Amino acid sequence: MYPDNAPKAILEVEPGTTFRDSARAGRAWKACKEEIRGGVAMVQGFHAPHSQRHCAPARCEGTFLPMTPARGVLVLPMLVGLRLVLALVLSIASAMAQQATIAPIPTGPLKFGMFSGRFNADSTFLIEGRDWRALQGRWNTNGQVVEFLPHDIRSTCQAVGQYRFRLEGTRLSFAAISDACEERRIVLDGSTWTPESESRTLPPRRIVRTAGDRSSRLAAAGAAAGSWPAFRGTHASGVAVKQNLPDNWDVKTGDNILWRTSLPGLGHSSPVVWGSRVFVTTAISANPKATFKPGLYGDGDSSDDRSPHRFVTYAIDKRSGTILWERVAYEGPPVDKRHIKSTYASATPATDGRVVVSWFGSQGVFAYDMNGRLRWKVDLGHIPLGAYNIPTLEWGPASSPIIWNGLVILQCDTHADSFLLALDEDTGEIAWKTERDELPAWGTPTVAMTSQGPELVTNASNFIRGYDPRNGKELWRLGRSSLITAPTPVFADDLFVIASGRAPERPIFAVRAGARGDITPPDNDTRSSGVAWSRAGRGSYMPTPLIYDGILYVLNNNGVFDAYDVTTGEEIYRQRMPDIGSGFSASPVASDGKIYISSEDGEIFVVAAGNAFKHIRTNSMGELLMATPALSEGVMYVRSSHSLIAIGRKRAGRPPAGPR
Repeated sequence: MYPDNAPKAILEVEPGTTFRDSARAGRAWKACKEEIRGGVAMVQGFHAPHSQRHCAPARCEGTFLPMTPARGVLVLPMLVGLRLVLALVLSIASAMAQQATIAPIPTGPLKFGMFSGRFNADSTFLIEGRDWRALQGRWNTNGQVVEFLPHDIRSTCQAVGQYRFRLEGTRLSFAAISDACEERRIVLDGSTWTPESESRTLPPRRIVRTAGDRSSRLAAAGAAAGSWPAFRGTHASGVAVKQNLPDNWDVKTGDNILWRTSLPGLGHSSPVVWGSRVFVTTAISANPKATFKPGLYGDGDSSDDRSPHRFVTYAIDKRSGTILWERVAYEGPPVDKRHIKSTYASATPATDGRVVVSWFGSQGVFAYDMNGRLRWKVDLGHIPLGAYNIPTLEWGPASSPIIWNGLVILQCDTHADSFLLALDEDTGEIAWKTERDELPAWGTPTVAMTSQGPELVTNASNFIRGYDPRNGKELWRLGRSSLITAPTPVFADDLFVIASGRAPERPIFAVRAGARGDITPPDNDTRSSGVAWSRAGRGSYMPTPLIYDGILYVLNNNGVFDAYDVTTGEEIYRQRMPDIGSGFSASPVASDGKIYISSEDGEIFVVAAGNAFKHIRTNSMGELLMATPALSEGVMYVRSSHSLIAIGRKRAGRPPAGPR
């Protein structure tokens, strides 16, 4: 006990201050964690009653001694020097200031993506979003940690979730510590919420071009005969004539297999062909167990593979399968995440015989000459794509570049800004850029020469749109699309056909060339001035439709295969493929009266084109198939999960088949 006449100084702080007893093995006395019964704790002369359970701002350390209570007041005997007194005062003030900066969770209405949220003052919360079950319960905070608890047994999630939260200005962000409730974790983890009334502002996008080797002029393109220059070939048609492909082949025995070349890494990009070369891309992970998940399922999870990758473009001799050159566009951890079913090389390259262009999303756009010299690269910045309603659920890009009249055209629809971009194929400089108000989209744009002139058509959620490819000016728009769009527009008979397969809309539209303005059909109608016909509930989710000899073929992921009259939309037949397995992601291609349909399980079905469904043959490739084949000069080039395989009739002068 200190003598009664010892000098004292009085400092007022809140009861419940945390003290650490260094004399007793560092035992922490925390009024917010436990009730300290009977009396007062003394810390180097401080004494205060611990009568409350709530943590106060200050934090001190020292040796505890019993003293007479002085409720709400700390008394310091002047047995230590002024320096110690000042240090203690500054320590308390600093701790109080630090604690004061932890702003509370705002209780007003908030928004994140397509979600609204309320964290009410009575400690209840409600989170609602489009196509998502409501999340509700109770919440409480401890410092910068918030706990979400189930409200009652009817709550969607019964688990307790813990998150760190941060309030910067009006922006409230959450980072998961632990949460067994997947539906809540998917929405909250990594999310940033803003007041419902606050307008959205985006920083300007910075596009950076870097010149490459320009020591020589680009060579002439050469003849386009036999080329397959972009995803699904010319105008994304998927059709090549006079290929004389075999009906059957056998990878194991080599029957009708011209060659097989191993490809490292993962890639769903399709091969493209010009002249004597095949081009294909891949992303090679430093994780040897990196993979993707095929199948028919609804999970929207992102892959956890964030290891360093090599983003590579290959040029391969189309006669022998020999790799002529490979170029690493980017090396390092991916900027984005990808869907567990996708890869970091899902965009198909494009070529016009002068350059070959590969787009690796946020890693950039890379243009090489036909001998592999880098002409230029363009950094578009972060390209965030994912679930339409949850911006943090990243799925990665898949839209492919196309080349038209010396322009490299990119469709870039993201959770941030959306735009179409045309780059000069020789220099990479911006020729034009058109802003769009869109949700993320994965379809590749299509340019076709119509009876009314050239038109560029894009598939997207808010609107399907037509543009003038010479300057990026919008010509027409069409609503009522799906919230997720992946198929590429196709063109034939002066009609653009655009489909998408997310329920409930799942539309198919046939748009007349030369349309202008808003051509969305009136309610309860399937036609308009620009729409020749449309159907709801029949669109494909992933595969791009095929127009062949006046018939529109639509393949769904679940193996349902429809045929329609392309000019009227009248149904010709509806048929399910003989074997569904893991489903279908690749798009069908056609030649010489036959349609080739690849399943994810590695089967290629040969089906007769025409008014009646006829299954001719099933050929197994022995590997997963996610990419669309390319057709060129009597050969079908099939990109599997680990190989590039050339299928065709063996003729004199061709090298023997074999792995490379």
